[in-house]
Amino acid sequence: MEINVQRIDGNWNLGYSLDKHVLSSTYLGDNQWGHATFDTTRSEVGEALYQLKYRSDFNQIPLIANQLSDSLAKLFSSASLVIPMPPSKQRARQPVIEIAQIVAKNMGIPCYENLLIKTKDTPQMKDIESRKDKVETLVQALAINDLLGNAQYDVLIIDDLYDSGASLEAATNILREYKKVRNIFVATATRKHNA
Repeated sequence: MEINVQRIDGNWNLGYSLDKHVLSSTYLGDNQWGHATFDTTRSEVGEALYQLKYRSDFNQIPLIANQLSDSLAKLFSSASLVIPMPPSKQRARQPVIEIAQIVAKNMGIPCYENLLIKTKDTPQMKDIESRKDKVETLVQALAINDLLGNAQYDVLIIDDLYDSGASLEAATNILREYKKVRNIFVATATRKHNA
């Protein structure tokens, strides 16, 4: 898989994404139902993520996870556990959790799916205008489930797409309050082109 790794900055200690999600998108006009149509070219990992999320092609999970491990694990060598970003909506299968489990296995460290938990539903982030309000809404919906022993850990949060960074910022804010977490690293499959 061809990738273009780029650092993503935020309130975490270190973060990277594999590639842009979309390389180009040209508006073609509206279809017969009045919906905008686009000719979209995605990066290889962006296409894999699109097929996974919107076409339920679960064969993409190991491809994305292995690429994350191969390309980014060495940058987070002090991480002693992986935390998937809590899903925004309930699904029979949670792709981010499955990706995080494979990344953790490849790194030889545990994956804690229930350490950072979502305690209540939130509106769609695209419906909340300001970034500050997005972060506040998410912080109020996240909590720590104290599963760790009495030590300090460097943790790696896995997410699929880095857009505004609001969800990762909220997750980092919550984890910063947890005395057992020292450094927080972030890895995402893709990033929005304007991020």
